[in-house]
Amino acid sequence: MNTACILEQTDLDRVLAGEAPVSSGALQALTAGAGSLVSFLDTHYLNDFIARGGSKIKFVVGRRGSGKTHLVRLLEDRAREREYLTVSLSARTLWLHDFREIYLEILRQADIEQVLAGCARSIIRNMDQDPDQIPEGQTFMDYLAEKGEADALSRSSIRTSLREFFTRNPLLDNSFASCCSLLTGCLLGHPILERSSRDLLLSYLHGDKTVKLALLRALGLSPSRITRYNARYLLRSLAEVVRLAGYRGLLITIDDMETLLNRSGSDRNRYTRLRRDDAYENIRALIDDIDNMHGVLFILAADRDLVENESYGVRSYQALWLRIQNEILSPRFNFFADMIDLDRFGRETYDTEILTEMAERLSEVIRASAPDTPVRPLPAEDAASLLERSLYGGLGLPYLVNRAVLEGGDQNV
Repeated sequence: MNTACILEQTDLDRVLAGEAPVSSGALQALTAGAGSLVSFLDTHYLNDFIARGGSKIKFVVGRRGSGKTHLVRLLEDRAREREYLTVSLSARTLWLHDFREIYLEILRQADIEQVLAGCARSIIRNMDQDPDQIPEGQTFMDYLAEKGEADALSRSSIRTSLREFFTRNPLLDNSFASCCSLLTGCLLGHPILERSSRDLLLSYLHGDKTVKLALLRALGLSPSRITRYNARYLLRSLAEVVRLAGYRGLLITIDDMETLLNRSGSDRNRYTRLRRDDAYENIRALIDDIDNMHGVLFILAADRDLVENESYGVRSYQALWLRIQNEILSPRFNFFADMIDLDRFGRETYDTEILTEMAERLSEVIRASAPDTPVRPLPAEDAASLLERSLYGGLGLPYLVNRAVLEGGDQNV
C-alpha cells in the first residue's frame, strides 16, 4: 500500500486532532471502510435518482469521531466529479432557525452570476452556436455582429429562449425568474441592461433589505421581500436554474447540526427553545416540501445526541420526530434509509483488517507530512480491542484508531 500524501499544514493539524481533512487528496488517502457507502450513494443517488430530477434529504448521525464530516466531504468530492454544484454549510457558523438566512447563504455559495453564465451558454448552444468560440470580453450579440448575424431573427430567438428558460417556467418564482431573465440577457448582450440596473437586481437576489422595490418595478418586476416563509420556494427556483445551467443537480450539506443543542451563552450560536423549535420546523417543512424540488440532495450531519436527547433533540419536536423516527428503529443498517447511522454501519462493516488499513493509511500520511511526529502500528489484537471498546464508549472507531496510532496520544479514550 502506498497512500503517501503530503498534507498542507491546515489539513495536517486537523488530522492530528482527529478531524477530517479538507483536500480531496487527503480524504482519498485516508479513506478505509467507508468506500462502499460512498459508492452506494454515488451510484443510486448522484448518478441516478437525483440526476433524473428527484430530490432527497439524508441524515448522517453518529458519535464523535465516527466519520460524519469525512463522509460528507467524500460525497461532495464525488458530486463535483459528477458535475453537481455543491454547497457546504456548517451549523456552527450559520443560524438554522431562519430559513431566509439558510437560503441566502446557499445562493451566495452557489454564485448566482456563475450559474446564470451557465444558463447563457446553454441558450447559445440551443441556438446551434458554440459558446467557446466567443472571445473573452465579448457578448454573444457582439460575436454575432462580427459575423453579420445580429439580425432581428437572432434577437427574437434570444428573447424566446429567455422566456422558455425563466419567465414561462412553472418551477420558478416570478420575481426570481424575471431577475434571472434580465441578468442572463445582459450576459448575452440582449436586452442591454445598464450597470446600475444589473447591480440592483443582484442586490435584490442576495436579500439586500435597502433595495427600493419601486426601482425594481420600473424594470418590469413585481417584487416582494425575501422572507423565511418564501425562501423555500426560492430555493426550488435556484435548484431549477442550476439544472438549466448545465449542472446535474445541487448538493447541499449542513454539518455540525448538533449545534442546535447548544445552550451556552458564551458561544456564538446559542439556541433558545424558540430558536431551536424554529430550526426543527424548518427541517420539518423541508422534508414535506422536498418532493416539490428537482435535482436537490440534502445531507444533514449531526452527533447522535441530536436524535437521542429527549429534552432538546429532535424528539422534543413531535412534528419533526414523527417524520423521521421510523428511520431510527431499523434493526440493521439499511443503505436506502434516510437516516445513515454511521455507528451501526461501523459495527456491521468494520473488522480488524479495515481498522489496520485505517491505521496504515494514517501512519503513511503522517510520516510523509510530518516525519518528526511519532506514530505506532496497530496490531491485530489492538484493533480487536478497539472494536470491543467502541461498543460501549462515546467515540467512533475512526477517532479511536487515530488516537491509537499517534504515539503520545490518549490511549485510553
